[in-house]
Amino acid sequence: VALRGRERMTAMLRAASRGAVGRSALCRGAAALYSGGRIDGLGGWYHERMRATTILSVKKDEKLFIIGDGQVSLGSQIIKPNARKVRKLKEGVVCGFAGATADAMTLFERLEMKLSEHPETMRACVEMAKAWRMDKYLRRLEAVMIVVDEHGTNVQLTGTGDVLESLDGVIGIGSGGAFATAAARALMDVPGMDAEAIGRKAMEVASDLCVYTNKSFVEETLVIKPPADDVSST
Repeated sequence: VALRGRERMTAMLRAASRGAVGRSALCRGAAALYSGGRIDGLGGWYHERMRATTILSVKKDEKLFIIGDGQVSLGSQIIKPNARKVRKLKEGVVCGFAGATADAMTLFERLEMKLSEHPETMRACVEMAKAWRMDKYLRRLEAVMIVVDEHGTNVQLTGTGDVLESLDGVIGIGSGGAFATAAARALMDVPGMDAEAIGRKAMEVASDLCVYTNKSFVEETLVIKPPADDVSST
């Protein structure tokens, strides 16, 4: 059983006295213990983990709205307040991501490649999820994505190989995703509120409740196109 905290530090000190642990390893362990982090070398400064973010998508009537905040946190520090976590993949397709930034950008590029191979967004998302699940390199990436398009696609991609489509038109991910989702669902039936108004208000609620979410929002709105059959019939 792995020892943690002071017990593991004590074990390292005893090993150091016998010459079994070098000075650099001992210093790293002391820094991790002092900072409240782990001693097993899991990324970040002083072994803290980057935390972010809140991404929300809302589909209502003929609009699909996706919005994300801009805060990137590392432990108790705000590293960046205006990160852009909602981006266009191509014309008519938008993606929002939560998790480790480098991992999310890698997946973003992979999804772009899948979209070039499979123009249909849902098919590209399924192929991306399969690759994410089966590829040994991709399986280590820690990120979650929401992908929306102008044809009404509104799905969440996870590293476990899931492609989850929303039943009620609302998807929230990230540290404040649950707050944003709950607020958006409560506002869906309010008369006079479209997808944009619902999304903005829900993100305001999430930013008030989640310490890892700020009010520097990036948003995209897509007008849902009618199916080709409907266009030809008219």
